[in-house]
Amino acid sequence: MLLSMPEAVVFQGLEAHQRERLQKLQQELDSLVGLQSVKKVVREIQAFALVQKYRQTLQLASEPMVLHTIFIGNPGTGKTTVARLLSKMLKEMGILQKGHTVEVERADLVAQYIGQTAQKTREVIKQAQGGLLFIDEAYSLARGGERDFGREAIDTLVKAMEDYRDSFVVVLAGYPTPMNCFLASNPGLRSRFPLSIDFPDYTDIELYKIALSMFEKREYTLTAAAQQELIRQIRRLRQGDPAAFGNARAVRNLVEQVIRRQAVRLVGKRELTKGELTVISPVDFRGNGG
Repeated sequence: MLLSMPEAVVFQGLEAHQRERLQKLQQELDSLVGLQSVKKVVREIQAFALVQKYRQTLQLASEPMVLHTIFIGNPGTGKTTVARLLSKMLKEMGILQKGHTVEVERADLVAQYIGQTAQKTREVIKQAQGGLLFIDEAYSLARGGERDFGREAIDTLVKAMEDYRDSFVVVLAGYPTPMNCFLASNPGLRSRFPLSIDFPDYTDIELYKIALSMFEKREYTLTAAAQQELIRQIRRLRQGDPAAFGNARAVRNLVEQVIRRQAVRLVGKRELTKGELTVISPVDFRGNGG
């Protein structure tokens, strides 16, 4: 079930194909490892948007649907993945026309010369119409101080959010410490983003499940000893600087390294069996601190 309320009420006004696609998107979100607090907030956003639309059909007073959102979390915690799903969900609910996601960073918005930044930013905003504009490491727009052209990008964005308030959704994303400093220094900007979602770091067991899923999608299986080695490698990855730890991104790099080392081990053999090609052994972790 999509939401904890009667389906007949929640889906009022949605076509059957919209309901079906929305449920599939919810299942895709639910299938992500961890992120329980994130999923809870996304469900709240869905419920709010659907109920406000239902109230409108009954000509009741409804709240304006300002869905611009802040995503705060360390690298590899699923921010981009959730943004893409959210955009598609809003499309199926009739909030956004297209439901696509335009993903940008500072270099896509800020130019080197006077007058060019506003033009670049407006072009990106134009591309995002009908969808979601995802600005990663958004705090970098303010890193150069008052004279930096990033300020021009922020001003252009804020104006567009007012001019096209019903046409697109903006998500500002970034790592916790710099993002909180950025928002604290821009109270006017912060007030335009009524929603905020914190993306927690994955636990060791969640990272283990993510790694196994990555191997499975690539049609590899791990021996029992290799599974134990995988757990040890994940714990080793955490021993470095927490701010530099890449969460699922670091695990993906580990998985790809292991697969390459398995290929090196097998490449000189003749007449490889299907089992040999798909099984990961502890020896394949060597060179990763094993």
